[in-house]
Amino acid sequence: MEETCDLCHRSPVKTTEHHLIPKQFGGVNGPTALLCNACHRQIHALFRNEELAAFYHSIDRLQEHPDMEKYLRWVKKQDPEKKITTRKSNRRKRK
Repeated sequence: MEETCDLCHRSPVKTTEHHLIPKQFGGVNGPTALLCNACHRQIHALFRNEELAAFYHSIDRLQEHPDMEKYLRWVKKQDPEKKITTRKSNRRKRK
C-alpha cells in the first residue's frame, strides 16, 4: 500500500503497520501507525520492545528522541524510492 509515513512524512512510500505498544506487551488491539519500511526498521534497531512499551509508544515521543531526530532529518531528504539500510544502534548493542 502506498501512503505517507506517519513518522518521516515521505510520500508516496509503501507502508507497514507499526503497533505503538508492542503486541507482546498488550498492544494487539492498541494504537498503530503507518510507517515506511525504513522508519519501521530504524525504530526496532534503536529501541527494545520494553522501551517502546514503557515510553516510546507515540509518534511524538519517537520523534523527540535525539537519535530519531537525527535519523528523521536525514531520511526526509532521501528519495522515497531509495532502499535504505539500517544498522542496530551501539546503544542497543550494549544491552
